[in-house]
Amino acid sequence: MNKSLVIGLFSLVFLGVGCKKTDLSPSLSEQADSFVEVGSIDIGDAGAAEISAYDPITKRLFAVNHGIVNKIDVIDLEDPTNPKLTRSIPMAPYGGFANSLDVSGGRLAVAIEAAVKQDPGKVVIFDTRLLFEIKAVTVGALPDMVTFSPDGNWILTANEGEPSNDYQIDPEGTISIIDVRNGFLVSSLDFKSFVSQRNNLVSRGMRISGPNGNFEKDIEPEYVAISEDSKKAFVTLQENNAIARIDIASKTIESVFPLGSIDFSKPGYEADFSDRDGRIAFASWPVRGYFMPDGIASMEYEGETFLFTANEGDAREYSAFNEMRRVNTLTLDPARFPNAALLRTDAQLGRLNVTRTAGDIDFDGDYDSLYTLNSRSFSVWNGQTGALVFDSKNELDTKCNLWFSYDDARSDDKGSEPEGVALGTVGGKKTLFVGLERSDAVAVYDVSNPRQPVYLKLLACGDAPEGLLFIGAKDNKLGRSLLVVSSENDGIIKIFATK
Repeated sequence: MNKSLVIGLFSLVFLGVGCKKTDLSPSLSEQADSFVEVGSIDIGDAGAAEISAYDPITKRLFAVNHGIVNKIDVIDLEDPTNPKLTRSIPMAPYGGFANSLDVSGGRLAVAIEAAVKQDPGKVVIFDTRLLFEIKAVTVGALPDMVTFSPDGNWILTANEGEPSNDYQIDPEGTISIIDVRNGFLVSSLDFKSFVSQRNNLVSRGMRISGPNGNFEKDIEPEYVAISEDSKKAFVTLQENNAIARIDIASKTIESVFPLGSIDFSKPGYEADFSDRDGRIAFASWPVRGYFMPDGIASMEYEGETFLFTANEGDAREYSAFNEMRRVNTLTLDPARFPNAALLRTDAQLGRLNVTRTAGDIDFDGDYDSLYTLNSRSFSVWNGQTGALVFDSKNELDTKCNLWFSYDDARSDDKGSEPEGVALGTVGGKKTLFVGLERSDAVAVYDVSNPRQPVYLKLLACGDAPEGLLFIGAKDNKLGRSLLVVSSENDGIIKIFATK
């Protein structure tokens, strides 16, 4: 055969192999800023679509539905552009409302509160194919979030342990670890061992703010993230403004990280704190904000663990104890606030909701500092030390304002109200999604370097996005990265995909 012909054929084969290899990895060409809505489904009204989980084996989406009937809806996601509700799993036989769910290896785990929320709750595990019950186990009071470890060997729940409305019953906040390999054996961890550290933790920015002052009962675990190697768990203690780090195998709480607060008088933290000033105006104010995160996600980078939190904030508001006050109802220390009369007007800080449990430093009845219950941001933390690595400052609110989705009626409370976070890999790059409950949007960030997140875009979703779920390109029929957003106020689930 002619030598030139051989070389030419070899070159064609070589190029063909190269092209084939590229075709087998279409996700590498994806861009995280190209997400667009491709499908949606309405499963009810308020409370009908809170949290969702996806099973790549059956191509089913499972969604918590708190609408007229307490149930888990089963949605066919074989075609993500045309989701179809196929059936439901009733939750009433198991007690109270289902609060959270997750899927791993053909198993669906559902966290269900008791009929009386202060009683121990349940985690019920179902088969994702036939939907029969595999096992039901008892966990702590009010399991608010459940998740599988990446290796599928563990199920963890954050048991919030909220008090009764009259504060006569206040169960301890706990974290349950369920050993999947050992008959779903449950171990529940409490915070009694940290009682001796109370003063130190509070001095560093942790909140123990309930009326009874009981440390372990005041703890309220909210959300769980697990490290990629399935060895560590990180739990937000939202009302307490802290994160707990857990060693899963030894079933021990290793550390509690107090998160402190941010200063809204500093550059980059300008905020709009009035819903009655007739405009949206970001300015510096003599106010501090506790982070108080809700959702949390974990990522490994250069041998370190980084934690991403959505700093929603949450007040203790019960008939027997309500910590929130508007600034115009408080007496401000004249030395700290020489312009107190002006600040207390509605167009300034008068309408802002702050906590009455902090700020009266000298206990003389007037407030030397003002603390609001969120930072209106997302943050990145060091998973080993709890140190703050990055904070988005006011970027979420200002981007929403430029996008005409900022809700000025919420300026006096939590602004855009970041609530949930999700991580995914898009085009080989780590991508962060931040749900903004009051702006009805999801912010997308490139977090390839978690120390320097880069804003990409906003996505419009349903009313009050609660659940964010990333589905990788290899796990769905479209072959593109998907983001599923469940919105609790209108029951709409939207599906976004890269172009």
